[in-house]
Amino acid sequence: MLRLMIVDDHPVVREGLRGMLESDPRITVAGEAASGDEAVVRARELVPDVILMDLRMPGGDGVGAISRILADRPESRVIVLTTYETDQDIVRAVEAGAAGYLLKDTSRADLLAAIVSAARGETVLSPSVATRLVTRMRAPVAESLSRRETEVLSLVARGLTNAEIGKELFISETTVKTHLLRVFGKLGVSDRTAAVTTAMERGFLPR
Repeated sequence: MLRLMIVDDHPVVREGLRGMLESDPRITVAGEAASGDEAVVRARELVPDVILMDLRMPGGDGVGAISRILADRPESRVIVLTTYETDQDIVRAVEAGAAGYLLKDTSRADLLAAIVSAARGETVLSPSVATRLVTRMRAPVAESLSRRETEVLSLVARGLTNAEIGKELFISETTVKTHLLRVFGKLGVSDRTAAVTTAMERGFLPR
C-alpha cells in the first residue's frame, strides 16, 4: 500500500483529496500539511512514498519544500497539484525535483493513476503542462551552452546515464536533469540523442 501525504493550505481541499483517494485500496493517506515548512517536518515523520504538493502557500512555498524534502529523502516522489500552469512555475518545480505536475481539475481516475505511476518512478504531467514544456523546449533560443551544460552533454554523448554523469561531475542526479532541461530548451529539442546531434551540428560539441 502506498503511503501518501497531502500538502495544501486549504483544509477543504485536503479533506476532499483524502476522502477521494483513501477509497482506493492501494493508497493510505499517512498525513497532511498546510504549508511548505510543515511539509518538510511532516515528511520526515511520515516517510511518505508519494507527496501531493500545492505550489503557492503561506509559510514556505511548494518549490522550496520539494527541494528540502528530496534532499532528506530522495526516494520520495513529489507530484505538484496546483491551479497554476505558467512556464516559470512548471520549470521551477521540475528543477526542484518534482516527479509530476498536475492541475486541480484532474479527474480522480487520472490522479490515482498518476500517484501509482509516480511511485513506480515515472514522470506524470497534465496534457496541457506537457504541451507547454514541449513548446518551450522547441522554441528557438539564440544562446550558447554554458561550460557545465557542455560538460553534461559531452558525457551524454559518451553514453553515460544521468546517475553516472552526476558521479563523474560530483553533482546530484537532479542537477544533471536540470542542466539537460536547459540544454533541450536552448537547442529546441526534446530528447538526449537530438541534443547531442544538434550540439555537434552547431559546433558546441566536437564531432
